[in-house]
Amino acid sequence: MSNDIARWKTLKSDIVFDHKWYTLRRDHVELPTGQILDDYFVSVRQNVVLIFAVTDDHHVLLVRQYKHAASEILIELPGGVIDEGEDVPSEAAKRELLEETGYAPESIELLLEVMDNPTKDTNRIYFFLARNARQVASQDLDETENIEVLRVPLAEIEGMVLGGQIRVSGSVALCLLALRKLQA
Repeated sequence: MSNDIARWKTLKSDIVFDHKWYTLRRDHVELPTGQILDDYFVSVRQNVVLIFAVTDDHHVLLVRQYKHAASEILIELPGGVIDEGEDVPSEAAKRELLEETGYAPESIELLLEVMDNPTKDTNRIYFFLARNARQVASQDLDETENIEVLRVPLAEIEGMVLGGQIRVSGSVALCLLALRKLQA
């Protein structure tokens, strides 16, 4: 089963909307078949970190917050965008964990770099496992954030995922990946 799959050729790109929170690019591309598409829209997005943080007493740190696009209050793992100037994703992960939860880990390990929606989004998500996290500060939230920190026993995480209590795709994937890593 061998298919020759080739990249599309970008003929031209234009930024059609540029805002600090969202950038939309319109690409003119040529497919391997020779077909030309002049309206392939791509969301140019910042890379993101997501952290599965386990405390020294075997609890996982989750965050509960309102997500406007979904119009729901959701439970997920802490995380956020890698800020401009942060060259090392692990530093962004430690910063986001501290800001959202007030916890700092003894160690942090990159488990996987993934793409959420490679058809339309440019960003990557860095999945981290943080061990022996301890509370060292209060939350340091942005003015638009209202985050409740949940400390959930490690043994309950799989049930929360399988039961649909954790249902944001990146958090689901990282929870299952981290649980497998911790069992190894």
